This record gives sequence, C-alpha cells and structure tokens, in this order.
Amino acid sequence: MTNQEKEEKMLSEKGFLPPTEVAEVSPEEMEWLNDATLSIVVVGASGDLAKKMTFPSLLNLFDDKFLPENVRIFGYARSKMSSEDLHEKLRPNLTKKRSDEAVDRFLKQVSYQGGESYGDKDAFNKIKEEIEKYESEQSAKHSNRLFYFAIPPNVFGDTAVAIKETCMQDESKGWSRLIVEKPFGKDLESFEELNKTLSEHFEEDQMFRIDHYLGKEMVQNLNILRFSNAWFEPLWNRNHIQCVILTFKEPQTVEGRYGYFDQYGIILDVIQNHLLQVLTLLAMETPTEVMGPRSSKAIRDAKVAVLNSMSEITLDDVILGQYEGYTDDPDLENKDSNTPTFAMIRVKVNTPRWYGVPIILKAGKALDEHKSEVRIQFKDAPAAQFLFPHDVPRNELVMRLQPHEAIYMKTNVKSPGFSAQPIQSELEVNYDTRFFSHTKESNPDAYTRLILDVLQDKHAAFVRDDELRRAWEVFTPVLHKIEEENVRPIIYKQGSRGPVESDEYISRVADYKRNEDYVFYDGDVKKKSGAEEKK
Repeated sequence: MTNQEKEEKMLSEKGFLPPTEVAEVSPEEMEWLNDATLSIVVVGASGDLAKKMTFPSLLNLFDDKFLPENVRIFGYARSKMSSEDLHEKLRPNLTKKRSDEAVDRFLKQVSYQGGESYGDKDAFNKIKEEIEKYESEQSAKHSNRLFYFAIPPNVFGDTAVAIKETCMQDESKGWSRLIVEKPFGKDLESFEELNKTLSEHFEEDQMFRIDHYLGKEMVQNLNILRFSNAWFEPLWNRNHIQCVILTFKEPQTVEGRYGYFDQYGIILDVIQNHLLQVLTLLAMETPTEVMGPRSSKAIRDAKVAVLNSMSEITLDDVILGQYEGYTDDPDLENKDSNTPTFAMIRVKVNTPRWYGVPIILKAGKALDEHKSEVRIQFKDAPAAQFLFPHDVPRNELVMRLQPHEAIYMKTNVKSPGFSAQPIQSELEVNYDTRFFSHTKESNPDAYTRLILDVLQDKHAAFVRDDELRRAWEVFTPVLHKIEEENVRPIIYKQGSRGPVESDEYISRVADYKRNEDYVFYDGDVKKKSGAEEKK
C-alpha cells in the first residue's frame, strides 16, 4: 500500500470523505453515466453566467468522471464565432478550476453553433443534426439531452419553442431536461406569464429552476443538522428562539450590472429568492422523507407549507437603503432611481412553531464585508439574572454560508483563571479545517452540485412552480406599494453596515441583544464583537 493509499484509508476511517463521492446512488440514478449518451446544450454560451459558472461546473463534473467521457456539449448564442473562439473565451475561467490537460480534454467535447436569434429554428436544427449523428455512432441503451438556459427571461419563450420543435428527445429513447436560471419574473403577473410560456412546452418534472443558494454546502446541511441530531428539534420553536436573522452582505457596488440591477433591486436579486429559500428550509416542519425516492416531493411540500403560512409583507415591515454614489454612475440612465441596494424585511411565519418569532431577511451591496449567514438567537437562560451577578449573554447558533462554511454555537463558559464570570466562546465546526485540511479535495461549488442533481433527476434543491407562485403572492403587494408610492431609500455610506435605522429596527422589533464583550477567535486573529459578530 502506498503512502497516499494509507493516508486515504486513514482519512476515510476518520470520516473524511471526498465531497464528490456519491453515496447510496442507485443504478437508475447513474444511468446517464453508465448506459447512455449525454448531449448538453448551453443557450447563452457567450454570456458571463455561462463563462463563469455553467462551463466551469460542467468541467468539474467531467474531470471528476460524473459526465460520460464522450459527452457532447454545444454552446449556442447570437454571437458570430467559431468553436475555437468559444474555447478561447472559456479557457481563462476553466484553467482556474482544473489542470490544462483536463481543460484540453473537456474543450474537445465542446462545439459552438451561432444563430440569428434565440428562436432561430434553422440554427437549432443544425444542433439537432449534430446530436443525432453523435447518438447514432454510439451503442448506448439511452440517449439523453440537457438544455441549460443561461439567458434573460424575455427570450425564454422563443428559445423554448425552438427547442421543443427541433431538439427534444423522443421519450422512448431517453429524457430531455431543462435548467432555467432566475429571475423568474418581477412580480406575480410576470411570473405567471413566464411560467405559462415554459409550461406549454415542458412538463413540470422536466424543468429545474435553479437557485444556486440551494446548492451551497451549509444550506444542504440544514436538513441533516435539523433532523439527525436529537438535541436540535426540541429547541427549534418559539419557546426557545428569540429571533432569526438571515443576512447577505457584499462590499462590491453594482458596477457593471446597472442595466439588470436597476430593474430589479436587492429585494428581487437576493431576498425574494436566495434568502427566502433558505428560510423555508429553516422553518419547515419535518418532511415525510429527507433522503430517498420520495424526498424531493416531501421537502418541497414542506417548503410550500411555510410560504402558505406567511402573511403579506407591508411597508411597515421594510427598511430600504441605497449607497451613496449609486445614481452618480455614468452607466445608470435613471439618475432619479429609487432602486434599493439594501433592504431589511421582517416576515411572519404563522405556524404553532414560529408564531410571534421575529424573522429578519437582510441584504445589501457596498457594505462593510462579504458574508452570508443564518443567525438564530435563543431566549435568555431561565433565571440567569438571579443566578449570576453579571449579565449572561444569549446563546446563538450561526451557520456561515459563505465565505469559509462553518457552524458555531455561541456558548457561555467560565472565564479562565480565578474569575467565575460567564463568557462566550464557540462550539465550532469549520469545514475548511475539519474536512479539507488533510486532503486535496474541496467542497464542490453550488452549480456543480446542482447540475449533478439534475442528471440524477433529484428535484429537492430546485424551485417548484407552486412554491414560486406563493412566494410572489407574499412579496408582490409590497413591491407594488414601493413603486406606486415612490418610496425613497435611505442613503448610506459605502463600506458601512447600511442604514443606521436597520440596526435600530432589529433591536426594537426583534429584541436582538448583541454581546459587546464577545471576542471571535478566527485562527490566529481575535476579533472584537464589532467585526465578525455584527450582522
């Protein structure tokens, strides 16, 4: 046995498993890999999303042998270029992920077809001819086709019609599946129009509406954390939890995205989808199955039940902000824009488990740090004010979604030395150091994980139509109010925590209490509460 094999055996015995290992996969779930050809059509291949996310994720799967070695990948866009031109556009982002040798092998499977429009049936017919030629040359049991829409929603309809009439696979020969990127509309009415267009050409079980937050390690960990630990569920209710705060913070401005962002704003860009999806997993009741053949429906049914229990959001539940200089950018046409770059929204989940618990969704651009997290603050320890002469900080469970995935419980312990004063420390699992410090493996990114789910026909981490419909029913009234009443956002400084009013709101409405004396220990760095621990 080589040293590497000994190390891998030792790590395996200690529970260090490669994140790309697929556990308990049935032969049917691996059919696309073992007994079938696979053709992938990336529509919008010349765009940023395809270059930065879609193709690098396909490379990851290809290099990790989760795609057939002879897979065919077709890029489609309106740009006039050759396959070699597409390769050169893709290569810089691909070489960040894998070796030059792996990239070269991958790009041999990638070709390009241009068209006059996204509904150009002649162009899609050429792709169909290439796919059929490839499939006829193989001796596989099935021939499957995957379509990835890395395009704006306004061209979904034309593209869906063209694919339906040209490239769809005969069901007797294999499956056809469609991955659709957000945004899924701007309000309830636009969602219904978009959904009607796609539903006319694809069945619901063929569509995978992707929200990449559902592919993040910590988000996928929620069901394991909640339902496989005996101590967790008894605490997970209004009797023990003071408030729930979901936070998304970015230091970057909207530079380079004004055309898109000014139409949508931070609520539609982050809160109504990413943070709301995480909340439904946090707040849902126990599904009838968490893993297994019925889990996709069970989990999504439980998420929809959370949304059905939510009240409509009103203006009293919202604080909006816009960073200084947003309207000064030369790329922004509307100099009087009231588009929020920061929003904090209180939502109400009216179930026996959560009734009366303040739940805050908070997101912003041009803030003081890069962080996405879920923070659960528990109620005061019973009678603590009588048992101890000093204030006893509240416990908190923090799940850091990005960067550097981690779970930690802020727990009170005795102060070192002669003092008996309670101080806070962490019971922590840091994924980088716990699982990956002794191996060359790393956590797969969200897109890689989700595309693999599509190939395995696993729907749990994708958004169902009734789920989206109810989410829009909750958010549309307040979005229309903001627009109709021209609600002006509060201006805040770039690099700050956002509007001061947001912190005041959390203290007042959620009764959140921050431990000013808490010191967060991050490796060799000790940070006062104001750095890491400010939300």
